[in-house]
Amino acid sequence: MDVQRITVLGAGSWGTAFAKVLADAGRDVTVWARRAEVAGEIRDGHSNSGYLPGVTLPENLSATADAAEALSGAHAVVLAVPSQSLRANLSGWRALLPEDAILVSLAKGVELGTLKRMSEVVSEVGGRPQEEIVVVSGPNLAREIAAEQPAAAVLACADHERAVAVQRASSNPYFRPYTNTDVVGCELGGACKNVIALSCGMAAGMGYGANTMATLITRGLAEMARLGVKLGADPLTFAGLAGVGDLVATCSSPLSRNRTFGERLGRGETVAEAQRAAGGQVAEGVMSCTSIRALAQSHGVDMPLTDAMHRVCHEGGDPRRIGAELLGRQQKHEWS
Repeated sequence: MDVQRITVLGAGSWGTAFAKVLADAGRDVTVWARRAEVAGEIRDGHSNSGYLPGVTLPENLSATADAAEALSGAHAVVLAVPSQSLRANLSGWRALLPEDAILVSLAKGVELGTLKRMSEVVSEVGGRPQEEIVVVSGPNLAREIAAEQPAAAVLACADHERAVAVQRASSNPYFRPYTNTDVVGCELGGACKNVIALSCGMAAGMGYGANTMATLITRGLAEMARLGVKLGADPLTFAGLAGVGDLVATCSSPLSRNRTFGERLGRGETVAEAQRAAGGQVAEGVMSCTSIRALAQSHGVDMPLTDAMHRVCHEGGDPRRIGAELLGRQQKHEWS
């Protein structure tokens, strides 16, 4: 599979950064932006100041606000919209998708209501076999990648040849993609880490230090792995880029929207106040904690940190009181 012409649907920070990765790998890339002024800035000014200020975009990266124009003749289509709006957006694009194009998902989350992973949503709405959807995961903070700081990612697809095709199309001197066939594990790692990052942000906001952070990261890893294994994932996936890698980056970096959102909650702000401070945007983990919690409950999997984040974000729970409850839970063996 020769992937030369690629369309990225979504001009946010990660969509634009991944488009830059593809262009720097020598591909012809077109970004679709919802707003014509954003498309014009990317196309004519080679920048996206609203999301990646100070970053110069490559000459071979174009943009348009016309979805039909963006998708015409694409060999691969990258879906770079938030997880909870993926279904609605893709429904509008379905008739425009080139028949043989590889579909690639950047979204990390579990859909509210249906409790479907993003590749399941793409397959259902896009009318493609689930085995053909490529999922991108890993420690991929958009600003660092756009600044060409060395990074790696994992491209997961049951059809390994499709993953390899996207791997070749995205490999460049600063971005090293690996392949994996464990789509379930990679997607759950990418979704759950947002929730754990919220908890780390809350701990930082309450003034806690490295011991607390390490505890939250490792116990968060344990509960995401429990859910993954229950749903058929390979446990080793959670020791890789889509597990530990993404978890550490998202939980520790001030560039992580989930961590910074959680930090505001830990300092006593409400979800509404934190949202206003974030320019009206809600961190993915705020939504995903509810759907992941429901998914875990439906399979009988205990996820105390995820449950705690749901209670703080959606039931008005106090982070300090809920933190004390977590520490006071019944004692048990580490791996039970």
